Amino acid sequence: MTAPITTTEQDQAITATVLRERSRLWNFIRRRVADQTDADDILQDVFYEFTQAYHLPEPIEQVSAWLFRVARNRIIDRFRKKKEVALDDLGGGGGDEDDCRLDLMLPSPDAGPEAAYTRAMLLQELQLALEELPANQRDVFIAHELEGVSFKEMAEQTGVSINTLLARKRYAVLYLRQRLQALYEE
Repeated sequence: MTAPITTTEQDQAITATVLRERSRLWNFIRRRVADQTDADDILQDVFYEFTQAYHLPEPIEQVSAWLFRVARNRIIDRFRKKKEVALDDLGGGGGDEDDCRLDLMLPSPDAGPEAAYTRAMLLQELQLALEELPANQRDVFIAHELEGVSFKEMAEQTGVSINTLLARKRYAVLYLRQRLQALYEE
């Protein structure tokens, strides 16, 4: 029968793991998170969760894999939280339709090569998804999101009511969200 591990031994094992994995884990997070402050927060969250899990009766079988899985989950959580906040803010009823434009939600092409690549990839996938939409939904989405035409202007130009145009855009957004969900999760 083995002797129980003391708190000091646990603390030493945690410290050794943190020192061993910190650099690799930081690089993993930093490649996926552009903001250094967010990356620092995620790294800190991962190690905090590790210290909490380490004291549980069930041991972590593969520590390195566990840390990277938790880091990946925290990155996804962070992007979802930011996305939800952005969508809530945009839908806040302020009335300024320009705040809701797609080009303002994509990564800036000036934010470095990773952001430029991500932007190009998203735009390419968006183009493919747009081609799959019914023409009336695609036209409203493109006019509003990409060309910045207001719903009022579209209604005046087409003779279609604003509510119908809003519904068409809503259907387009729902389809695009579902269609692009896998890409978002990557």
